[in-house]
Amino acid sequence: MKWIAAVSAVCTLAMVVVSTKAEPKFKSCNEVRLAYSSKGFNLNDVPNQGVNGAHLKVCPQGYTCCTVEMEEKLSQQSRSDLKAPISQLCTNLQGTFTQRHRHFNQFFRELLDNAERSLHDMFVRTYGLMYEKNAELFKHFFQELKRYYTSGSAAVNLDAMLADFWASLLERMFRLVNVQYDFSDAYMECVVRHTEQLKPFGDVPRKLRLQLTRAFVAARTFTRGLALMPEVVGRVSTVGSSPGCVRASMKMLYCPYCSGQVALKPCQNYCLNVLRGCLANQADLDSEWNNFLDAMLSLAERLEGPFNFESVMDPIDVKISDAIMNMQENSMQVSQKVFQGCGQPKLAAGYRSRRSVREGGGFTGRFRPYSPDARPTTAAGTSLDRLVTDVKKKLKHAKKFWSTLPETVCAGERVAPGDECWNGTAKSRYESVVMGNGLANQVSNPDVEVDITKPDVVIRRQIAVLREMTTWLKAAHSGNDISIDNEEDGSGGEESGSGCDSPHCEAEDRDIYFSTPVPVNPRLVKVVHPEINSESAATVARSSTVLALGGLALALLIPHWR
Repeated sequence: MKWIAAVSAVCTLAMVVVSTKAEPKFKSCNEVRLAYSSKGFNLNDVPNQGVNGAHLKVCPQGYTCCTVEMEEKLSQQSRSDLKAPISQLCTNLQGTFTQRHRHFNQFFRELLDNAERSLHDMFVRTYGLMYEKNAELFKHFFQELKRYYTSGSAAVNLDAMLADFWASLLERMFRLVNVQYDFSDAYMECVVRHTEQLKPFGDVPRKLRLQLTRAFVAARTFTRGLALMPEVVGRVSTVGSSPGCVRASMKMLYCPYCSGQVALKPCQNYCLNVLRGCLANQADLDSEWNNFLDAMLSLAERLEGPFNFESVMDPIDVKISDAIMNMQENSMQVSQKVFQGCGQPKLAAGYRSRRSVREGGGFTGRFRPYSPDARPTTAAGTSLDRLVTDVKKKLKHAKKFWSTLPETVCAGERVAPGDECWNGTAKSRYESVVMGNGLANQVSNPDVEVDITKPDVVIRRQIAVLREMTTWLKAAHSGNDISIDNEEDGSGGEESGSGCDSPHCEAEDRDIYFSTPVPVNPRLVKVVHPEINSESAATVARSSTVLALGGLALALLIPHWR
């Protein structure tokens, strides 16, 4: 019996020793209390010492410093903590491209304003009163170009607008070079009908139409693409708040608290599985996102080359004056062809004799285009080349943003290297296989329950939006037109991305240029235009432009002014 009693005593002692070793080293929950209260929660929620964790629903049910109420509050906190770095990255991306959209949009608008101002100043100096009497024709021309830039073919038929401009210019000039005749409206309609055959302005109208169409299509489509990026990011940046994702984030971020290990960080691969599960739908956006960015980069190269908006708009005053001078130089031949086709007009009542050009007397005005140094510049001296170079870098950097988002978040101080990390149950190595990106790869995710049969509707819609915009970008690359409906997007609401309003958006690249314009929504109208080789501004500003219509027209008008 003594022997049995001795064995029993040894067993009891062994059980006590084993129980003591199994019991966690900590007995106090002071560290947990401090960490818990630092999150803004009530310190009194935390027990002073560890308790049995059989009541826990997410964390390991051993010795714990967490109550049911604490686990619920920390679950909600984990949801916010998981969203925070993702929201930060997305907001930075939004801010980057909201700025670039502002830069490009305002730059193109300033180019239009500068071109109008340049033409006005030049023509006032050269043509004086005659230009001022007909200035509304050129003002309307630029108003329509601005409307076309804003709203595309939905508002302005560019071909028809340009045809009307040249027809009106022909009518006014034809009257000026033939002041000795009276022309009825019907006669002038006949003149306009023969415009294509007469080619009074040479090849300038055809070339300018092609150059303007390509440049405007490229500029408007590229700007719309830049505006679309912050919108898409804003709509898809919300991390899924499914029960499986909330449970996984709680287990990864705060179950170490419950075990008293408040400073313990998750293992990197463990973090990757959790993030790839919670961001599975966003990762599926990546393929279409990259296609869209490739199309943007391709169109950016067009903006640097044959579709350069700046090289078309900057010398447009010279191009129009070229056309005017061509009409002046060929006015006799043009008039004779018109008289043959439309009939001999009647002399104007009271007209005594046709005066020669020399009777114009002392008109010495000469056509002086701005030199590159004298031309007005856009805000802060920005050039299109500078803007395109900058945005291309940002576009390349944004590629694979969604597929690499888990790796970007699960890095640095957010995770712990090696085996000294939280693997979901203890401080040890994480043994599970890391899942791939995308919804289909989450079927066996060991850490997040993901329903792969229910894709996110908002993200699927944005995939379709990106696909459609990519089609427009490719069309613009080929010179096809789009129209833009300047109506607010009805889909709005909380899903809508509003750009970057936070101060940290300015940290990377402070905006020194412009203010934000109203976004617009495009729809496709396919109008194919043949390609032509772009002409340099130097060729356009050729020496022939030193002549002007002014000398001839002023001389012809002198009898009527006396």
